[in-house]
Amino acid sequence: MKVTISRKAHFNAAHRLYRPDWSFEKNDAIFGKCNNPNFHGHNYDLTVSVTGEIDPETGYVMDVKILKNFIKSEVEDAFDHKNLNLDVPEFKDLNPTAENIVVVIYDKLKAVLESNLDLEVTLYETPRNFVTYSGN
Repeated sequence: MKVTISRKAHFNAAHRLYRPDWSFEKNDAIFGKCNNPNFHGHNYDLTVSVTGEIDPETGYVMDVKILKNFIKSEVEDAFDHKNLNLDVPEFKDLNPTAENIVVVIYDKLKAVLESNLDLEVTLYETPRNFVTYSGN
């Protein structure tokens, strides 16, 4: 029997959506206000869901305290109060759209989870705009 556990988290970060190989005008046409050369910020909310078999000894899919620690070390410590474009190596050559951010978060968490566990990450850029990624 598979069960999903979830943990919510939060981080604040700045970014700029643009492609250096495009003109300012083209970036502005595609990304609008998000192309601000001085960057802009979001209060990101995150839901991390892990699915797996219930361990008959512990009754857990995984200990939520461990999941909390993984989210802190892999996401919050890496992204919170950072400029994603300048401070986070994963975005050196990757446009930090919500879609790309959620894939980076997924990859970082998947790397530290036990391989038998399935992962889904939902990232809220605003309360109404969010993306979900589960490795597909």
